[in-house]
Amino acid sequence: MLKYDQRGVSASKDDVHAAIKHLDKGLYPNAFCKILPDVAANDPAYCTLLHADTAGTKGSLAYLYWRETGDLSVWPGIVQDAIVMNLDDMACVGCVDDIMLSSTVGRNKNLIPGEVLSAIIGAASDFADAMREQGVTLHLAGGETADVGDIVRTIDVGFTAFARMRRADVVDNQIQPGDVIVGLASYGKASYEQEYNGGMGSNGLTAARHDVLLHDYAAKYPESFDPALPDSVVYTGKHRLEEKIQIPAAPEVLMPEAVETTVGKLILSPTRTYLPLMRLILKELRPYIHGLIHCTGGGQTKVAKFAQNVRIIKDNLFPVPPLFQLIQESSGTPWREMYQVFNMGHRMEIYLPAEHAQTVIDLAHSFNIGAKIIGRVEAGTGVSVQVREFEY
Repeated sequence: MLKYDQRGVSASKDDVHAAIKHLDKGLYPNAFCKILPDVAANDPAYCTLLHADTAGTKGSLAYLYWRETGDLSVWPGIVQDAIVMNLDDMACVGCVDDIMLSSTVGRNKNLIPGEVLSAIIGAASDFADAMREQGVTLHLAGGETADVGDIVRTIDVGFTAFARMRRADVVDNQIQPGDVIVGLASYGKASYEQEYNGGMGSNGLTAARHDVLLHDYAAKYPESFDPALPDSVVYTGKHRLEEKIQIPAAPEVLMPEAVETTVGKLILSPTRTYLPLMRLILKELRPYIHGLIHCTGGGQTKVAKFAQNVRIIKDNLFPVPPLFQLIQESSGTPWREMYQVFNMGHRMEIYLPAEHAQTVIDLAHSFNIGAKIIGRVEAGTGVSVQVREFEY
C-alpha cells in the first residue's frame, strides 16, 4: 500500500473515477475537461466549461507556516493555487481567456481570523490584475465564505470557473504515435513570478508536509491533520518550516544563479500558471496540437486517462528539482511512487509533431520557463506509460 494512501489520500483517485464512470462525459469525451453545450446562448458553434477545484491540503501547510511565523504573505499563494488548478486544466482544452471565477471558502473561525480572510479575499483581485498584464482576462464574480468549524479543521479555499468558447477551438486529446512530448518546467522563476518556484503545484501536499516536517508539529498543531491517521505517518520528517535551504543554479530552467529560501516557502511555492504562455502556444500551433495534459493528480502517469492504443515514453525528463529531492530523501519514498504522486519537474505536457516542438520551447523561454522534449509516443495496445525506468 502506498504511503500516500495510508494518509487517507489518493494519487490515482480510483474510487472517484469509479463513482463517475457512468456519468455523461460531455461533447468531447477525450478532452481534459468536461465540455458542455452552449447553455448561455444555445449557439451550436459554441460550448461552455464549468470547472471547480481547490488548493487541497496546501491550506493546512499555509496555516502551519502562518502560526509559526505570523507571515500573512503565504495566504495569497493558496488563492493562486486554487485558481490555477482550474485555469491550467481549462487551458488543456484550449480555453485561455475570458474566464469567470467564483470562490468558496470554508473556515474554522476559531482558528482563522479576519486578517487571514482579508489576505485571501484580496489575493484573487491581485492575481487577476497580474494576469491582465499578461493578456489574460479573468472576471471575478464574488463567492461564498462560510464559517464551518464543525467540518473544516482549518481552512479550505476553492474556486469555480466558467467560460464560453468556440467548438472549433477545442483541443480534444488525440495523442498519436510519432508525437513528441514537450514538457514545461514547474520550477525556476518565470518572468511573471516574483520569486523562485519550487514546482510543487497543488498535488501531493499531504505527502510533502508529513514526509518533510518534524513530528514536533503534530503535538503543537493537532488541528493541522486528520486525527484518525496512524501516528507513524504524521509529520515523520526532520525539517523545520523556517530552516534555510540553498537552491543551486539551474540552467535547464534559465536560472543562472543560486537562491536561498526556507523549507516552508519552498513547499508552499504558489502553483505556476502557464496561461500567459499557453495563450501564445495555442495562437501559433493550435491545429498541430494532439494533446495537452496537466500533470496534477497522478503525476507523470496522468496522461494514461486521455490516450488510447499508445505507449507513452518519458525518458528525457528534467533533472529532479531540489524540492522533490528533499521530499524523497526525507521520506525514503520509492522513486516509482514519487512519479505517481508529484509532477517531478514539469506540470504541463504538449503532444505534437516533432517539427513544431522548437516553437513551443522558444515561446516558453521567452517567459523564462524551461521547456524541452521529454519523451515520445509509440504505437501500443491499450495504454502504457514509461517514466524513466518505471512502467505503469
